[in-house]
Amino acid sequence: MTTSADEGQFLNMLLKLINAKNTMEIGVYTGYSLLATALALPDDGKIFAMDINRENYELGLPVIQKAGVAHKIDFKEGPAMPVLDELVQDEKNHGSFDFIFVDADKDNYLNYHKRLIELVKVGGLIGYDNTLWNGSVVAPPDAPLRKYVRYYRDFVLELNKALAVDPRIEICMLPVGDGITHCRRLK
Repeated sequence: MTTSADEGQFLNMLLKLINAKNTMEIGVYTGYSLLATALALPDDGKIFAMDINRENYELGLPVIQKAGVAHKIDFKEGPAMPVLDELVQDEKNHGSFDFIFVDADKDNYLNYHKRLIELVKVGGLIGYDNTLWNGSVVAPPDAPLRKYVRYYRDFVLELNKALAVDPRIEICMLPVGDGITHCRRLK
């Protein structure tokens, strides 16, 4: 359930390349991608991190603290959707994030995208994790899949199709980890 090591390395390098300073993460789990992000940001960089489970976040917190980057993280426990709605309502938040990483409830990815596109700056990136969803997105409809894989597959497929035709972004889907799709906001 955690971000793979190769994906963490990739995110770290990507954030350095785009000079990210203000970021958001939806779905933290134990914080490996959060750590990779925090290590890439400048000392005054910020990550607004949200997850429904503080206990999981606190499992990884000692490593984040040992790395000396805990001061960059503002963690909020609870569902992300109400927080995003609140952020979108305040126009000062529009275009304020350089990078947003989403690795949370797959059935809300498309709902997240509708809000995040307002919050990421033009030229900024939104990264959606698990967009290959165990390879199920290319499997035939009658393929034998685990129950949870089959359940979320349609949501991931719906997101992938929507991103492919969204004129506000350009995308790059990479087979890193379980698939990550980066969306660069164009307008």
